[in-house]
Amino acid sequence: MKCVIERYSEAREEHRQTMSASAEAKLWQSEAESLRQQLHNLEEHHRQLLGQQLSGLNVGDLQNLENKLETSLRNIRLKKDQLIFYQIQELNRKGSLMHQESMELYNKVNLLHQHNTELRRKVYGQGVNNEQTSTTVRHSTRNTENLPINLELSVQRDKSETPSVG
Repeated sequence: MKCVIERYSEAREEHRQTMSASAEAKLWQSEAESLRQQLHNLEEHHRQLLGQQLSGLNVGDLQNLENKLETSLRNIRLKKDQLIFYQIQELNRKGSLMHQESMELYNKVNLLHQHNTELRRKVYGQGVNNEQTSTTVRHSTRNTENLPINLELSVQRDKSETPSVG
């Protein structure tokens, strides 16, 4: 790229030296006019895409403009659908991870409850009068197939009197 720019600069400098001042002014004036015309054409095309200044167009031009707009709209919808699809995939992945984490926590609570029950049996023995109270926690979620999963954690606690010494 540097090489191309250097060659352009050299050629331009050589050309500039050979051109007269009036010829160079005419060159820049024609370049400016060309750029003005391009800007005008782009602004007109932009307005037409927005549905403005359509009165000078014939049926064929209007049909061509409509086809361009439909193609653009189709591309926009495809991109939008693709982004939504990726977002749904990511949310499903996060939901699956949360479900796994929930199940792991549920299993840990059950394991702790079992250990707690075993410890109470060891401490209080088999012949102690126990009053039981229970607590139930319910949770509902959905899996990756959007099917409902109902989780229920039921914890029974023993309200034991002090152990009798005998």
